[in-house]
Order: sequence, then structure tokens, then C-alpha cells
Amino acid sequence: MYGIKQFNAIINPPQSCILSIGAAIKMPVVVDNQITVARVIDISLSCDHRVVDGIVGAKFLNIFREIIENPMIMLV
Repeated sequence: MYGIKQFNAIINPPQSCILSIGAAIKMPVVVDNQITVARVIDISLSCDHRVVDGIVGAKFLNIFREIIENPMIMLV
């Protein structure tokens, strides 16, 4: 929206987690051993470790990535 590529959001009470998503930027990526251009975003999850274990946050980010990369998953 504002062209910000990456940032880390700060947790404000009473939040336990906050997700930050940067702008989609065209970058070279390798797909099927071919270099192509794709839109890439930086995603950051800040968690209060007194409330949420880091492993839970990492699992959330992995599932989030899978859904963003393959939106048909939501229909199954």
C-alpha cells in the first residue's frame, strides 16, 4: 500500500502477537530449475513469548505461507 518492503511490528498490550506484511515486490526466483520473475513479500510475526511459544508462531507462519502460495487449500 505504501511501498514499505519490510518492517517489524511492535506488540502493544493486550496483544500477544502481531503480523506485519510488506509490499509485494517483483524479484527473480527459481521455479522448476528456471529463473523467472515473481512477486515476493516479507512477513514478520512478533510474539510475546510469555503467552505464545515461538514454535507455535513458526508453525503459524508455515501454514500461512502454504495458504498464500496455494489458495485452493482453503477450498478443500
